[in-house]
Amino acid sequence: MAKVEFLGPINRESIHVDIKNLNDLKEMFKHDNELVEWLEICAVAVNDTLVSSIDIKIGKSDKISLLPPVCGG
Repeated sequence: MAKVEFLGPINRESIHVDIKNLNDLKEMFKHDNELVEWLEICAVAVNDTLVSSIDIKIGKSDKISLLPPVCGG
């Protein structure tokens, strides 16, 4: 199963999911109001590479990271 990491202020434990693409992940989270808000503003990386398509295929050993925007100086 693919691993999903919630980084920074999302503050959730990592989970393992059985999905085919990022659209499946979006569907899984659609009833979680707090997480849906994060998904709208987060960058997403698969195996430490930023992706821009939710149709990207996800393998069983892939790592998905949700990267919220951060402020810093």
